[in-house]
Amino acid sequence: MIIREASHKDIPEILKVLKASLGETSSKKTEQVWRYKHIDNPFGESLVLIAEENDVIIGVRAFMRWQWQLGKNIFSAFRAVDTATLPAHQGKGVFKKLTLKALELGKERGDHFVFNTPNQQSKPGYLKMGWKEISQLNTQIIPVLPIFWNSNTFQKYATSSIDLCLALLSSWNSKLEHSSNLYTPKTKDYLEWRYINNPLQEYRIESTKDYFIAGYVKQHNNFKELRISELILVDPKYKETCRALIRKWAKQYGVHFISLNYPLDLSIFRMKLSGKFGPVLTFKDLDGCEIDTKVYNIENWAYSLGDLELF
Repeated sequence: MIIREASHKDIPEILKVLKASLGETSSKKTEQVWRYKHIDNPFGESLVLIAEENDVIIGVRAFMRWQWQLGKNIFSAFRAVDTATLPAHQGKGVFKKLTLKALELGKERGDHFVFNTPNQQSKPGYLKMGWKEISQLNTQIIPVLPIFWNSNTFQKYATSSIDLCLALLSSWNSKLEHSSNLYTPKTKDYLEWRYINNPLQEYRIESTKDYFIAGYVKQHNNFKELRISELILVDPKYKETCRALIRKWAKQYGVHFISLNYPLDLSIFRMKLSGKFGPVLTFKDLDGCEIDTKVYNIENWAYSLGDLELF
């Protein structure tokens, strides 16, 4: 078995492995989507490793680049995302070999850590390879009045021209820099990539010089959730404006509840249930890199749901 870094010419065969292993029900597996996630990412191209036997790709492991900041310290991070092994080659330790090689390369190149939110099936494997379980994600749940549950759900979200305010983003990042918490800096390039040009999920977006909101309706078996993936708001006098807008969306789409996590200490909704309702965040320090011990406490992560949700 040969383990090597992938090149762009490997993409068609990589997609075949993903489809054979995972199917296409969980997410789209096209070259457009792969390039969006792993090449066009404003944080840089992903670290992608493949396993080969007899010149055939039998396994793939992609670590998407990300960035976190704590004060003025910037951390080069990876989030463990796409992984697959051809069914005929499962049980050979392909996943582990690819992962350990990726960690080795990350360490050699000066990257700082890996994070992800694995499901219950994959989490034990990560823990055996040295990942630490930090905590379930804190999430705010806001109930919606039952009279709105049967409202029409539009197939397409209303769209308008989206003008990102650089002054708002600068103020937001500055506040978080002084909060002594770990956060992902929000830039024009990031928001355009993550929400506006995302081929995997269409977002309802509202952007002004005073706030930025991105959300979507998530359909569960018996209920609908309005997930606010990103809420950027610095001046508290616009709290009511944002609250009214989110409630308007909830009514329009007939959802049962609203979910969000706001990184700054500014209560948007008075009536809410707050708790550890999200997936489990896991973390792997790349040996030799100095990581502040604050990262092992979820209360020191100033994240939006969009920073950590799968996409």
